[in-house]
Amino acid sequence: MSLRAFLRLLFLLLLLPLRAAEPSVEPAASAAGAAVPPETRGAARARTRSGPAPVTDVAKLCVCDLLVAQCDVNCCCDPDCSAADFSLFTTCSVPIVTGDSHLCSQKAAVYSLDVEANPPERIFKLIDQVNPSVFCVHATNYKQALSFNSPEMPTPENFDQLFKQFGSASFSAEPDSWCMNTDAQSPSDANETYRYEYGVPIQTADAFLRLPSPVVSSWCSDANPAGFLVNQATKCTRSVSVEKCGNIQAASMLFYINSSILAVPKSSQMVNITVQSIVVQSLNGMRTLLSGSDLLRLPMILDELCINIVLGVSYHITYTDAGEIIEAAASFVLGAINKEALSIQQSFEISFTQVNTKPVPLSGNPGYVVGLPLRAGFRPPGSGIIQNTNKYSQLTILQSTSNQDCLAAQGARTPVLFGHNMISGCKLRITAAMKCQPLTQTLLDLLKGQSFPEYVASFGNSQAQDVLDWVPITHLHTSEQSSCQIPVSLEIEVKWTKYGSLVNPQARIVNVTATITTTTAKQLPSGRERTIPITSSVVFTDISSPAEPGYKAWPTINAKLPFDFFFPFV
Repeated sequence: MSLRAFLRLLFLLLLLPLRAAEPSVEPAASAAGAAVPPETRGAARARTRSGPAPVTDVAKLCVCDLLVAQCDVNCCCDPDCSAADFSLFTTCSVPIVTGDSHLCSQKAAVYSLDVEANPPERIFKLIDQVNPSVFCVHATNYKQALSFNSPEMPTPENFDQLFKQFGSASFSAEPDSWCMNTDAQSPSDANETYRYEYGVPIQTADAFLRLPSPVVSSWCSDANPAGFLVNQATKCTRSVSVEKCGNIQAASMLFYINSSILAVPKSSQMVNITVQSIVVQSLNGMRTLLSGSDLLRLPMILDELCINIVLGVSYHITYTDAGEIIEAAASFVLGAINKEALSIQQSFEISFTQVNTKPVPLSGNPGYVVGLPLRAGFRPPGSGIIQNTNKYSQLTILQSTSNQDCLAAQGARTPVLFGHNMISGCKLRITAAMKCQPLTQTLLDLLKGQSFPEYVASFGNSQAQDVLDWVPITHLHTSEQSSCQIPVSLEIEVKWTKYGSLVNPQARIVNVTATITTTTAKQLPSGRERTIPITSSVVFTDISSPAEPGYKAWPTINAKLPFDFFFPFV
């Protein structure tokens, strides 16, 4: 081949890709030999600008519909609930249902309750929701993102690498993706206000606040994030040895306090975790509270023992009503292990308290738990429930004392425990010098306490802002016809019912009645005395409806098959 022919061939090879890349202006016109009408091109451009048809019907989505063919409590989108069920709801647990939050435009189903109606009604609206973010998704057309990637199959070449990653007692692929750069924010985030919401993982400077917990087995996994306002308590087992005393990160205090918490998500404001208290536990289980908790105690070997091993961590988070964390404290329980120890059991706990409020323990979630106190409170006009003024906002009765003297027992109260019938009392010595009116007021204060509540929570986790979740206390008065009537007994009857699924029923209080019984106080002669008993009692009554009779596991069929039903088989 000559040099000229070789150069011509090389030129043609370089020219072909350039021609193939040239766009075709009117492919349909050149193929058919006719021009495309302007209105057709305009309609095509209009179809291109319009959003795609929604793939998900949000009106049929319901994330709180957990029971099959049964109405879920406070689930306003449950198709199994009737109008009668909706009238008993106190709130909508899922007020809005949407599809993918990254879409530019989508339908949203909004649920609410009209409590002013009689009976209360559910309100359903279907609205158009527009995503204000510039970087929204117009259409989910990337099919690979709609499914999981195929797992990597073990081969002789990658077996060691896979065994190192997944061969331990617990593993997680998430922590590597948790790390983030909080300093670099996208332009769409610059004007957005962030706040912690319920269940959102609490972010730290390097990842998330971890609350170790058992996953598949009892061994600890450090990949469990602590959720905002989610009180948790976990126990798990950790492998340890004296030889590796200073090299076990999860056994050191520094592992749990070395990373600062973000005050709000994606912010640069940090909240340091302070050490609130340190308790040292000996090998025989005796615990001692250290006076100075500001000293960091790291694991070390002393007399063939590994001391300052973390046995328990308790976080306490203080937050504002705007969803901002302002304080974080940790309490530690440290122990020691000897050479024979191969593992330790660690306990972890996290609790939350809103600033300028006192923590109030719950009595169940949602239903009451037998043995836990009844929660009580007041309702000022135009506001929610203000819980009782005693220590834990509980319903209380008179507490019996050893000397049985009512005047000495004044102010001594004991909480009413759910499911426990209780009776207490004392004896009052009446003299001729006592006046009727002051004596009556003294006995009322003795029976009802300083401030008897007006409402009792129907559930163990009823919130103060959910007024419909609180039951008013009905007051009754039985007396005789006389000039001087003094109260001698307080009888409280609590009616409750099993609520929800038959598999896991929840205890719900539906009625509370407080009855004051009085008796006639006759005038005594001078120098004479009279002793009368003063009693308080609590009775719990289960008013749950029994299961309807007549149901059978399988229906009875009185029918015979034709003689040739299985023909031609024998």
